[in-house]
Amino acid sequence: MRQARRDVEAQRQENPWPVPRSRQERLVEAKRRMDEELAVEHAANQQYEEHRATATDRLGRKLSSNRTTKPYSPPLVPEGKINVTDPDSREMRTQGQPNIQGYNAQAVVTEQQIVVAAEITTQSPDLAQLKPMVEAAPRELQQAGIGARPGTVLADAGYWHRNQIERLLADGLGVLVPPDSMVRAGARPGWEGGMYDFMRRVLETDLGRELYEKRRRSIEPVFGQIKHNRAMTRFRRRGRAAARSERLIAAPTTP
Repeated sequence: MRQARRDVEAQRQENPWPVPRSRQERLVEAKRRMDEELAVEHAANQQYEEHRATATDRLGRKLSSNRTTKPYSPPLVPEGKINVTDPDSREMRTQGQPNIQGYNAQAVVTEQQIVVAAEITTQSPDLAQLKPMVEAAPRELQQAGIGARPGTVLADAGYWHRNQIERLLADGLGVLVPPDSMVRAGARPGWEGGMYDFMRRVLETDLGRELYEKRRRSIEPVFGQIKHNRAMTRFRRRGRAAARSERLIAAPTTP
C-alpha cells in the first residue's frame, strides 16, 4: 500500500494542475482526491491478500497458513485530512519546530554556491530525496551545455538512505552522508556495521572532515540568502506547479 500511495503521488507530480479559485471547486477536488486514495488503498490491499493466499515462502509453505495477524480491512469512507486551500501541499514536520503546511524545498549546489538543481516535494523527510536530486543535477547541466558531472556528493544526516547511497557509489560517485545526526549521542540502534561504520570511518579521516566541511560552506549560505536576505520564507501561490515555479525563480538553476 505504501508503494501504491507513492505511485499516486508520482502521478500527481507528473501531471500538476492549477488550484481552482472557487472554494466550492476546491472542496470537490479535495473529495475526489480522498476518494481516489481510498480506492487505491482498497485495490492495493486486495492485491496483497491475493498474493498471501497463493504465494509461498522459501520453504514452499503458503504464506496464508502461517499468518498470525488479522487481515487488514481498509475503511469504507475516506479518513485523514486534506488541505482545501492547497490540496497539493502536505503538513511538513521538522524536529524541534512546529508543523507547517507547505512543501519541502530541495537544492543541489556546487562548491561555489551555484544552484544546479532545485525542486519541491510533498514528502517531509529528506531521506528519499538524495538520489533523485543528485540525478537531476547532470540533467540540468546538460541542458545548460555543461559537460561536467558531480564527483562527490555531500549531504547532512537527514539524507541518509543506505540503498540510495549504495546506488550512487555503484554509479562511481563519492558520497559523504553521516548516518548520525548532531542531536543524537551515539549510533541509532541497529545502525552498526557495514555501510554505517564505513561512512563513520571515512568522515573521521582528515580528508573526510575536510571534504564534508565544504557542505556547510556551500549549501547553507544559499538557503540563508533565499530565506533571510531575500525574505522568501513562504510560497505565495497555490498548487504544486505554481509553488515549483516560485521555487525555480527563488533558486534559478544553471539554464
